[in-house]
Amino acid sequence: MKILLVKLSSLGDVVHALPVVHDIRAALPGAQIDWVVEKSLAPLLVQHAGLHRIIACEIRRWRHSFWTAATWREWRAFRAWLQQDAYDAVIDLQGLAKSALVARLARLVPGGKRYALANQTEGSGYEAPTRWVADVAVRIAPHTAAVQRSRELAARALGYTLQSGPDYGLKVHSAHMEQGKADPGNRANQVVFVHGTSRTDKEWPIGHWIELGQRLKAAGFRVVLPHGNTRELATSQTIAQALNESQPANAVVWPLLPLDALTQALAQCAGVIGVDSGVSHIAVALDLPHVQLYNFDTAWRTGPDTGGRQASVFAQPAPTVEAVWQAWLECRAVHRLATA
Repeated sequence: MKILLVKLSSLGDVVHALPVVHDIRAALPGAQIDWVVEKSLAPLLVQHAGLHRIIACEIRRWRHSFWTAATWREWRAFRAWLQQDAYDAVIDLQGLAKSALVARLARLVPGGKRYALANQTEGSGYEAPTRWVADVAVRIAPHTAAVQRSRELAARALGYTLQSGPDYGLKVHSAHMEQGKADPGNRANQVVFVHGTSRTDKEWPIGHWIELGQRLKAAGFRVVLPHGNTRELATSQTIAQALNESQPANAVVWPLLPLDALTQALAQCAGVIGVDSGVSHIAVALDLPHVQLYNFDTAWRTGPDTGGRQASVFAQPAPTVEAVWQAWLECRAVHRLATA
């Protein structure tokens, strides 16, 4: 059986959909699973052993230059790559017009079907074309968490029952960083601060990060700070400078890392503390000790739910340092018990 999953973006949404691959392979061991995703996010999917083909597109970029000959050449090449196989099932996990277009372009075997969401769930994007092009539109309860939404859609489309909690399936390699010059020391003693997010109203105050970093330093940890753009780099440098005033090199700013290298670097660390962002959701997928910070009461939908090794902390206008610190201590305690 050949199955095509369509989940194009964004990073957090793609991470939330990863357990679908494990679910399908558990229920249908012989299935070939392909996935269409934005090119910038493809390195994350490469780290999942359960996928056969990763079909990259650049719809985000193409829509800003659709009139150019270069874009049309790239679009035709993508369409040819997409249509190389015919599928028994095409499942649109995203529910947007752009994902519906991709699902419509994919070829089906005789008797094959396209599946999509029949309705919007709370806090998620949804556009009507996703159900217009589907052969079967699956209704999901509106109050459904992001990870569960994708898992339920695929299970109902393919006729299996979910048997366990989510398994994200990311492969973790031995510790070292091929690209960049991040600290070569013992990463098992490093805590990652994920302060960057696409929305400023999800950010945590810089002063809070510095105070939390000082507590971690006193507890014997080092802080590492990734970034994804120049603005985040400036924030990382500000935090590191403050933490290094009394003890140089206690905080390290990582170089700009590609998504696959960043994932592997995270996997080697003691844990992650971060705002609601794609990189924080990777920490969840890696099953790291992790505290996720929320300025909005949306943790039920996108936050971790892994039985104590990970936690969400919500408060307005923002969680306090003390609340985050206590959550971190609890997550670490559960992790030590689990690995003892």
